[in-house]
Amino acid sequence: MDTALFEGTLVESERILYTPSTFARTNLIHLQECGRLKALSPHTSHRENLASYLCFIVLEGSGTLEYDQKHYTLSAGDCVFLDCKKSYLHRCSNQLWTLEWAHFYGPNMPGIYEKYTERGGLACFRPQSLAPYQKILDSLCETAASSDYVRDMKIFEQLTALLSLLMQDSWHPGSTAKLTSRKYNLQQIKDYLDFHYPETIRLDDLAETFYINKFYLTRIFREQFGVSINAYLLSLRITHAKQLLRFTDFSIEKIGIQCGMKDANYFSRMFKKVEGISPGEYRRQW
Repeated sequence: MDTALFEGTLVESERILYTPSTFARTNLIHLQECGRLKALSPHTSHRENLASYLCFIVLEGSGTLEYDQKHYTLSAGDCVFLDCKKSYLHRCSNQLWTLEWAHFYGPNMPGIYEKYTERGGLACFRPQSLAPYQKILDSLCETAASSDYVRDMKIFEQLTALLSLLMQDSWHPGSTAKLTSRKYNLQQIKDYLDFHYPETIRLDDLAETFYINKFYLTRIFREQFGVSINAYLLSLRITHAKQLLRFTDFSIEKIGIQCGMKDANYFSRMFKKVEGISPGEYRRQW
């Protein structure tokens, strides 16, 4: 780890270059660099093909971002989350900005970022408040600068909290108003699924019951709850199946029926798809 203060004609920054342990690099989401930057004059930064993910917040001033063939205008209150494998360029304007950031990586980060974008996460968005982000970024710097012998685990915990916050705050930030009128109805549908999942549920019947177009229902359910209706139903059924496998002596066929999957082969196939093992093996293990 190296801590340094950089002062020059373009920026003044305090940053920590962090070297994680081999264990952290191969098993955890780990920190590469974090810090705070205050621009002294307008400038441009350009990077690409880095095995890194970058989150930064704009505390003061303004600028622009070019990323993934899109152009964004940034100002105080904005949050940015990028895959640094792609080329990105950010430029400070005459309204000199102050940024706080963290670069991090991990063996599972590509999949996490893919899920982030799949759920509607944007490269740039404006959360209700930057305070939770700043708190986590400050904590990262504090932990990285410490001599705590479990700091890699603490950094992992803080980066996980940052990713959870990003997932939560960036989910269709421009669509909130559009979803409000349907939110109550969709919660009713979700409650219906929670209660009736052991039954046969068809999309056409669901749409007819709640007087909603099935294609609109499919799209808006995914937007509001982050999964498709079929995936949500499957999750409910497999969770119930695991309870029955562990705490009853019911046959595999009977468990499948009680979970809404009347064909034992189909039930076993779906269970293995989700859990990676057969229902019988799951029962033996637990």
